[in-house]
Amino acid sequence: MVLRVLCMLTLFFLVGCGAKKKRTYSKTRTVTVEASPEEPIPEKKSKKELRKNAEAERIISTAMTFSGTRYKFGGTTRKGMDCSGLVFVSLKENDIEFPRVSYQMAERGKRIKVAQVEKGDLLFFKTGKSGKRINHVGLVVDVKRNEIKFIHATTSRGVIVSSLREGYWNHAFVKAMRIL
Repeated sequence: MVLRVLCMLTLFFLVGCGAKKKRTYSKTRTVTVEASPEEPIPEKKSKKELRKNAEAERIISTAMTFSGTRYKFGGTTRKGMDCSGLVFVSLKENDIEFPRVSYQMAERGKRIKVAQVEKGDLLFFKTGKSGKRINHVGLVVDVKRNEIKFIHATTSRGVIVSSLREGYWNHAFVKAMRIL
């Protein structure tokens, strides 16, 4: 039995080692590397656009100071705040008069497509069980590639920054409005 196994192994060894692979060195190897998409070259912005961007940054900065503030229905202070209160106070502190309630806010400004959203725009949602009327608003704080981040006040976590990519917010999203 052992002799038989040794013969088989010797046979496999001789057959495996005896065959030579044909090698060709004349062919040149080509290696392709997939390039990453180029970042678009930023266009020169007009003075009006620069002012608008600076205004949006000031409003966002004001809103961000409320991060972590607990939720309070109808609240507009650091002791407690709701979503429309956050937007209302952030705009008011930057000398922009705006309605206090989210469904009224949704009637102001210019409606835009999600692909056009910029910092300082407002996002509106229907989060109620009946879903009949807009009842939530968030302020866009960042837009990178396909992700839109917005600050808002949630009943469970207070004032936070969320992403429109999150399933709950994506499902509840109704429209975006430009107010600047």
